Amino acid sequence: MDKYTKLKFILGSTIEDAVKQLLEYRKQGKLACCDFNGTTLFSDTVTMDDAYMQITGKTKYEFDNQISERTREFERQEREHKEKIPELTELWRSKGKEVLPEDRWELWDKIVPIRLDDLYQGMELGSCLEIVSILNNNGSLDEAKVKIESQGHSGMSYGLVCSMVKEFSDRGEEFVNYVR
Repeated sequence: MDKYTKLKFILGSTIEDAVKQLLEYRKQGKLACCDFNGTTLFSDTVTMDDAYMQITGKTKYEFDNQISERTREFERQEREHKEKIPELTELWRSKGKEVLPEDRWELWDKIVPIRLDDLYQGMELGSCLEIVSILNNNGSLDEAKVKIESQGHSGMSYGLVCSMVKEFSDRGEEFVNYVR
């Protein structure tokens, strides 16, 4: 392996980038290798399909088709969700009125369509209402903490839910201080 120039790639480089660079070395009669996600590729033996097979278990064509299919499916789901926003808005406004005190309804009604049209497609609405319901019904801070931790949040959605709970529960600030 000492006879091979070891190539490094920047974060975000693709398999195709790595193979093209290795093939450029081959074209110049030079030996090079690189590690791509734990798979070592060599300039003297690499082909595009072989590299994709080793790394993904699929040919480049199969891999590209899979990505295209996932993209089409994501776009379909996104389109369907956007079409449902008016219906979902009414649903979530109604659910909010079942849990929230009346003095918070106006703000809830305002944020519901915004949250539905955002990254999480309204997932945080239900999370917030679950926690507010615990807090507003004299549940313990620990019980509310267990609930938020069981909801499967990313760091960003966790922070968003905490901000919402702080806004929609009289005990929200106390809760946020407890979980942070």
